[in-house]
Amino acid sequence: MTVHPSLQNYTDAATHSIEAIAELVKPLAESEWNRRTPCPGWSVRDIVSHVIGMECEMLGDPRPIHSLPRDLYHLRSDFARYMEMQVDVRRHHTAPEMTSELEYVLIRRARQIRNESRAPETTVRAPLGAEQTLETALHLRAFDVWVHEQDLRAALGQPGNLDSAGALVTRDTLLAALPKVVAKDAGAPASSAVVLDVHGPVEFLRTVRVDAEGRGSIDGAPSLGPAVTLSLDWETYVRLACGRVRHAAVADRIKIEGDQEFAAAILDNFAVTP
Repeated sequence: MTVHPSLQNYTDAATHSIEAIAELVKPLAESEWNRRTPCPGWSVRDIVSHVIGMECEMLGDPRPIHSLPRDLYHLRSDFARYMEMQVDVRRHHTAPEMTSELEYVLIRRARQIRNESRAPETTVRAPLGAEQTLETALHLRAFDVWVHEQDLRAALGQPGNLDSAGALVTRDTLLAALPKVVAKDAGAPASSAVVLDVHGPVEFLRTVRVDAEGRGSIDGAPSLGPAVTLSLDWETYVRLACGRVRHAAVADRIKIEGDQEFAAAILDNFAVTP
C-alpha cells in the first residue's frame, strides 16, 4: 500500500525537511550543538531533540517518563511543557548519540510511510491527550519540521530550502491563520481590507477582508482601497508569523501603506505559532 494521495504532499515535505536537518547537523562539532537558535529557549540540540521526539510519537512510541526542571523560564503554557519533555530528556546526549538517533528515526518513519494505508480522516493522538485526524497530524508535521529546519539554518548560517515543499505547506498554514489575526486579534474595522504582498523565494498577494459583522476571510484578489498594505519578503514573513522576531527588529524590511496604527496592531499580533 502507498500513502493516500491527499497525504503524499505532507509526507514528502516533512521527509525532505528532516533529511535536510540530518545533513545540516551531521558534521557539527560537539560545541556547535549548543548554539542558540531563533526558536525561543532552544539550542540546535534542543530542536533536533524535538524533531526526534515528535517523530517517535508519530511512530507510536510511549512518551518518556521525565520530570522537567523548574528553571525553564521559556515554558509559559501546558503545550510548551508537553513539547519540552522530549527535548529535556535529550539535553545531555552527545553529538553522535543525536545523529544516530535521528538517522534511526528517519529509517523507521520511511518504513511506516511506505506501509501507510490509513485514511486521512483516521483519528490519531495529539499533544496533551487530544485527538486529531491523520491528515491534520501530517500537515502540522510538515509545517513544524520546515520551520525548525529554518531555525537551524539561521543558527548555523546555512540558508536554503526557502522554496521547498515544506515552505509551500508553511505558506498555506500561516495564511489560514491571517483572517483571525486581522479581524479579531488586531480589531479590524468592519467592512475593511488588508493586503499582504510577499516577495522572494515564495511570492504571493493576499487580501484579508473583514465583513460588516467583523468576520475575516482571505482571497487572492486585490483590494481597490485597503486600510493597510504590508509588503515584506518571505523570510521576514515567516520569522514574524512564527514568533522568531518582533516587527520592531525588522522594521526596515516591512513597507507599510495606509493606517499606521492599525498596521502596528496587526504586526503586534502577527505571531500565530504557540
